[in-house]
Amino acid sequence: MTTLPPSHHQNPTTTESEMSFHHKSPRATTTAATRSSFFSPKLSVYLCSICVTLFIVSNIKILQTPLPSSSKSLSFLHNWQEKLTTYDDSPPSCDPDLESMGDKLRESVTFLPLKDLRFANAALVGHTWFMSSLYDTQEEGEVQYQQFPSKSSDGRILCIKGHDNHDGSWNYYALAYPGFLPKNATLVTGRTFVSYNHYDFGNIWHGLSSLVPFVAWHLKSECALPTRWILYHWGEVRTGMSPWLNTLMEATFGGPMNIEKYDDAGDEQSTFCYEEAVVMRHNEGGMSREKRMGVYDLIRCKARTMCGAELDRTDGEIGLTLLMRTGPRSFRDETAVVGIFERECKKVENCRLRVAYSSNLTICEQVKLMGSTDVLVSPHGAQLTNLFLMDRNSSVMEFYPKGWLKLAGVGQYVYKWIASWSGMKYEGSWRDTDGELCPYPDDDRRCMSIYKNGRIGYNSTYFAEWTSKVLNEVKIRKFEEASKGNIIPTRCACS
Repeated sequence: MTTLPPSHHQNPTTTESEMSFHHKSPRATTTAATRSSFFSPKLSVYLCSICVTLFIVSNIKILQTPLPSSSKSLSFLHNWQEKLTTYDDSPPSCDPDLESMGDKLRESVTFLPLKDLRFANAALVGHTWFMSSLYDTQEEGEVQYQQFPSKSSDGRILCIKGHDNHDGSWNYYALAYPGFLPKNATLVTGRTFVSYNHYDFGNIWHGLSSLVPFVAWHLKSECALPTRWILYHWGEVRTGMSPWLNTLMEATFGGPMNIEKYDDAGDEQSTFCYEEAVVMRHNEGGMSREKRMGVYDLIRCKARTMCGAELDRTDGEIGLTLLMRTGPRSFRDETAVVGIFERECKKVENCRLRVAYSSNLTICEQVKLMGSTDVLVSPHGAQLTNLFLMDRNSSVMEFYPKGWLKLAGVGQYVYKWIASWSGMKYEGSWRDTDGELCPYPDDDRRCMSIYKNGRIGYNSTYFAEWTSKVLNEVKIRKFEEASKGNIIPTRCACS
């Protein structure tokens, strides 16, 4: 029998433990080593650092790129804000990094001047010099506005720093995410209306044209109400408006105006961030005539309700009101002018003449007077702003002193515009050709300083024929309306 030599698989001197070792492959050895090192402290810190880095990169991407308009995207941002402000669900070792990221978001808020001096020579062009980096939202026929927070602001809210009332370029604005306001900022709760007026809140026409857009937004937003108002003129804080306008807005919105005065604001550079803000800076521009008439209907109705006046008349009377002025742009011979209109009124059945001065009437007396007026006769001036308080389809007759047609610019037509916007009939105007002499050519702008506050004469024949025509048209119109059945409103919109 032949004996075979021992092979390398048959080593009688190899122990059991050695055999076990030799039967482990190199791959198995590596796997075991990897499992051991996977749970090392260094690797845990390394992975956590990667997570924080990826998080920072993703947030920088969010800040640089507008969010999609879907509600899921905004919800995603809010979830991250909650993660950063609530650390209960985060690994303890990552808290300092997340807190540092929150600080970076706060520090990244950039403040810009409320009044952008680059547009000082074209402040009414485009989107104005007020908050010039932002654009308005506008739907077809609706008012132009900005709202914060919103999709267009990527969920950010409006922050304002400074309350200077002399130079708007020293007041600043910025947008910030609600969870990451600038350091030392105060969050102001409720809804804030921010109004920019390029002209004047004291003048009832300019003030009204600035606040009408808020009434339009109020109507389109299911009658949403403001908690407070902030008023700006050229970026400068204003703390009040004309009593006439203040009262009408209180009636319209059902409560005090609560105009921000910053009395307890502390440092002039204190920062306030507003939970919700609606900003208007374009007056009535862009609104359709139908929308504007709805706005004036609401203000008229609310004012009559506040003052206890009738919402609609059924007396059959034709009210002819001469709303007079004293001083600049008044009639030179008021007695003669009143006599002309008085004679023509007596020729028309049920015509009643009233002569009044708005400066002698309370707000509610003006509301009631206009509510009983079908034909308003008045010189050009702020008192004519009352015209929208008449019933729809009422008539307006306007009078100008010498020189206005050539030199007064488009502003001379504001009451023609408001008559159209509020549903009235503008019956035309009469312009005096007599007055003070100007030493310069008639079309020289320097003449306007002479003509601006001139007084108004009269033309007996023209006034009588014009008044007779208007009164007879009103009589026919009222008869036709009465024959159709007069529907008396019992309540105002947003009541």
